[in-house]
Amino acid sequence: MAKTKVLIMGAAGRDFHNFNTFYRDNPDYEVVAFTATQIPGIEGKLYPAALAGTLYPNGIPIEAEADLKELIKKHKVDQVVLAYSDLPFPYVMEKSSLVNACGADFVLMGPNRTMIKSTKPVIAVVAIRTGCGKSQTTRRVLDILRNHGKKVISIRHPMPYGDLVKQKVQRFADYSDLDKHDCTIEEREEYEPHIDRKSVIYAGVDYEAIVREAEKENPDVILWDGGNNDFPFYKPDLWITVVDPHRPGHEYSYYPGAVNTLAGDVIIINKEETANPEDIQKVRSQVQSLNPNATVIDAASPIFVENYQQIKGKKVLVVEDGPTLTHGGMKYGAGFVAAQKFGAAEIIDPRPFSKGSIVSTYKKYDHLDKILPAMGYGAKQMKELEDSINAAPVDLVIIGTPIDLTRVIKINKPALRVQYELQEIGKPDLEDILNGFMKKHNI
Repeated sequence: MAKTKVLIMGAAGRDFHNFNTFYRDNPDYEVVAFTATQIPGIEGKLYPAALAGTLYPNGIPIEAEADLKELIKKHKVDQVVLAYSDLPFPYVMEKSSLVNACGADFVLMGPNRTMIKSTKPVIAVVAIRTGCGKSQTTRRVLDILRNHGKKVISIRHPMPYGDLVKQKVQRFADYSDLDKHDCTIEEREEYEPHIDRKSVIYAGVDYEAIVREAEKENPDVILWDGGNNDFPFYKPDLWITVVDPHRPGHEYSYYPGAVNTLAGDVIIINKEETANPEDIQKVRSQVQSLNPNATVIDAASPIFVENYQQIKGKKVLVVEDGPTLTHGGMKYGAGFVAAQKFGAAEIIDPRPFSKGSIVSTYKKYDHLDKILPAMGYGAKQMKELEDSINAAPVDLVIIGTPIDLTRVIKINKPALRVQYELQEIGKPDLEDILNGFMKKHNI
């Protein structure tokens, strides 16, 4: 029988995982190409032979998604697999219609084919959109478990934008590991908070190999730190989903975030301290209707700024987390909230001072005007971000990213960092949930 020819649409994450777990050693299929989008500079490369397995001695090309129609025709593709995240439902169906019009099947792979079973109990923290507050929720879960004396190893959703072979399995336990692996700003934003806590976090490309390495450290719990709004790569024993009342309705209008809403054991309604009560109630009603068996937790993510008095009366530039603003679709973040809360005289429009690829970012994401996304997918873009910040004529830079940007770029003016942590409101809270989890699993 002829092999089924497959093309996988992705963004250097879920696409590689789907290939590794289902297609890599499967003689019934031939993956002819990956396509890439969302992340700059990943197309035009190869998924290397060293990772692709014996069926692909030459590796697999990674092409631009813009060439999808031509690729389906060129390779006589039978199936196109959509394997990236944070996508509105109409977008998904537009892609399906395009693929079907070209004659191919359109495929969305589910958990049964792609989730890996760990030998350790797994807690997964995911969300319905980028920027809901997964990171601080993961930190909160980590802190509670460690306060109970439990050993936790975290594993982060992939961000492999460099040498994929070198990034097959990555372990981060020290700041030097960030330099060793040439981490981008986006990667540092996710790994540094774990290192700050002297906690180990893994990431990379091959998530079967990653979890087996993590299991060798004999943790009590594996903590899945999700990315975008993807569902977990590992079969969770506790599935925690974070939703955002600043984006009511998105809990069931984005793919694959709606999977997380429907499947979550625990739903956390985050950022309630800055959301409209009506929107909080809309989200609560939707969650209770879609997933009535889930435990709902109310939560806030209050901001903390050392020397916040310096903001009052100043002309400021606000720099926010890149993914939250770009494919996450948010118009503001913690930095903007801090600027308003602490009395900045003016929040400037950064666009006239942006450089290089930052200009292109504003053209692509035209909902942004008062904030600068911390784009840093590689050394060149990090330098363009640095030049954009330094060109802005302001008194103060307010940094709302999860890391201290001054560690990786040189800023020529005063800067303040905004930090935020998860705080549950009332009962039940995560302490209650995790106490029950530890009891259930004899931890």
